[in-house]
Amino acid sequence: MLNVKLFQMQKFLTEPYEEALAPALKEAQVKLQTASGLGGDFTGWVHLPRDYDKEEFARIKAAAAKIQGNSKALVVIGIGGSYLGARGVIDCLCSPNYNLKKKNTPNVYFMGNGLSADAMKEVMDLLDGQDFSINVISKSGTTTEPAVAFRFFRAELEKRYGKTGAKERIFATTDKARGALKSLADAEGWETFVVPDNVGGRYSVLTAVGLLPVAVAGVDVDALMGGAAKMMEVCEKQADFSCPSWQYAATRFALYKAGYPIEVLACYDPAFRFMLEWWKQLYGESEGKDGKGLFPASVEFTADLHSMGQYMQSGTRNIFETVVRLGASENQLYVPKDEEDGDGLNFLAGESMDYIRDRAMEGTLLAHYEGGVPNLIIEADGKTADALGQLIYFFEYACGLSGYLLEVNPFDQPGVEAYKKNMFALLGKPGYEDRKAELEAKLK
Repeated sequence: MLNVKLFQMQKFLTEPYEEALAPALKEAQVKLQTASGLGGDFTGWVHLPRDYDKEEFARIKAAAAKIQGNSKALVVIGIGGSYLGARGVIDCLCSPNYNLKKKNTPNVYFMGNGLSADAMKEVMDLLDGQDFSINVISKSGTTTEPAVAFRFFRAELEKRYGKTGAKERIFATTDKARGALKSLADAEGWETFVVPDNVGGRYSVLTAVGLLPVAVAGVDVDALMGGAAKMMEVCEKQADFSCPSWQYAATRFALYKAGYPIEVLACYDPAFRFMLEWWKQLYGESEGKDGKGLFPASVEFTADLHSMGQYMQSGTRNIFETVVRLGASENQLYVPKDEEDGDGLNFLAGESMDYIRDRAMEGTLLAHYEGGVPNLIIEADGKTADALGQLIYFFEYACGLSGYLLEVNPFDQPGVEAYKKNMFALLGKPGYEDRKAELEAKLK
């Protein structure tokens, strides 16, 4: 089972913060479990690993099998929480080089998360001569980036297969009953899956939003949900500091109050890169409100030790570090012996890459500690679907607790709407005409 370790934290937190925070955490626990806190209408994810729609889950697996049978590629169209979780799971469990590997499952391309014509054209070129399907993910269907991308890829699909053929290759994950995408899907006869009303985008990876793409990639979604259910039970029943989510939420809040407002999440496996990106959205969008919140940043070790490492070791002392340890690698490689020993590395001959990695992690931990950087370690059971399910739920639950400790609504995102309104006005969207001239004047 996943656990949290604090490395010599008494150097940085001298007060008994757990005792001081226990009442607020107990209150936050009740709010999450009973949906009675700020944003309670969006806490459907709390019991999701147990109460998910079993009929839809079966349809997700059936749709994944259908796509695997008739497509060489799946284009997943979505932005933010509509793609980061799925991409993170696929990269972590299948490989960051998933699309380059020899396999029996389709390539998965993530589009609609930006506005680059070059990126879109590149994927269109990669699809040339390949049968493909689309999974478009949007609660409303009107979010600019995915809506624009969907126009392009839908047109290409209908050009190749006609409207009737394309209908069998478009899967819409959207609102249950309303919205532009739902209306369009019903009119065209596309199969639909539900973005639950009570689950916000950044908490939606264990819904159809994330499950369909990862199932297409061959991930064991039963094990993923099973791992999440294990952690859900821990968080539900262990309403004290024996719960890892309590430990994490309390320690990071105490560090924030002690003058460490920046959290850097690190992992020593490049396959975890997009899980880091998912985590940044989860915490940044949940906590950053009302002039409050920790700033979430991420690094990939050991690569970033040769870039960001200098700042982390000797820069402003306002950061703390959380390291995710995924456990043993699936593949074990051992350093070969070189008779000439020209590089002086024969002292490592016969040692595994895991052994070297772990000593690098320990050396970094000690160096950063001595340099004044507090460290937390999150130990997972391994790089498996079960372990990743535990980790996803652990982070989600701790995020909900953390938001309530900060006394903000962890489930809304009012700041995200600001750029959209300005963009709509500058693009000339109907209804925003009054703002266009004002904004253009400011840009001069």
